[in-house]
Amino acid sequence: MHFLFDIGGSSMRLASSRDDQNLLNLEILPTPQIFEEGISLLIQAAQRITNGEKIESIAGGIAGPLDSQHTMMVKSGNLADWAQKPIKKHLEQVFNTTVFLENDAGLGGLGEATYGAGKGFKIVTYLTISTGVGGSRIVNGKIDQNTLGFEPGHQIISLDETILQDYISGKALYKRNNIKPEQITDPKVWDEVARLLAIGLNNTIVHWSPEVVVLGGSVMKSIDIEKVRSYLDKILEVFVQKPEIKRAELEEKAGLYGGLAYLKSLS
Repeated sequence: MHFLFDIGGSSMRLASSRDDQNLLNLEILPTPQIFEEGISLLIQAAQRITNGEKIESIAGGIAGPLDSQHTMMVKSGNLADWAQKPIKKHLEQVFNTTVFLENDAGLGGLGEATYGAGKGFKIVTYLTISTGVGGSRIVNGKIDQNTLGFEPGHQIISLDETILQDYISGKALYKRNNIKPEQITDPKVWDEVARLLAIGLNNTIVHWSPEVVVLGGSVMKSIDIEKVRSYLDKILEVFVQKPEIKRAELEEKAGLYGGLAYLKSLS
């Protein structure tokens, strides 16, 4: 039995699996801001979801950059109290098994590249637009080698040094409009989000050179992908052949499927 988790800034997604293909007992819970509450909730959910069976391995992601040994998240704007806390060690002690910890967007990208919209492509760029903006580069079915992780949401896209995440993330949209992103109906707001996302994609594409870009996350559900493509076509002029721009297929399950793919690659 495997246990899989995906800890985002707003929600925790949890599931189990008996093989490398199927998720069982999916649960989605609010992410506690306090680490002690969150780790306790995670442990309780693991025991419940696996029906008390022996957990052979655990794979999960969390929304923030990790330390070099992938034992903890080192910094987070959305989950500050989770930073510098020994998540991997804590879970390994409780369940007496190996825990594999990754950035949540890394596993989300791996999930989409293996089971979702990026399947069949060698080089996949994945961006998730939700509470924050994250992303990853997947090459030949694996999270690409890196030193510090991937944070495309922190790219600067204006002369005043504002980052992409501070324009188009769910947190930023709520702050600017005083309502949840899914409640925003003004087409001008979403047109501007599509334009700014296209600028971010241009920068990411010229650096990462992908065959396909997969766009996921809760806020992406409200963004017109055709407008993103249209703006990108006008901006991205350096390449004759341009990558496909696709909407993610696995939705909230992307990181969990990424965990499955990660465990499968080790077997």
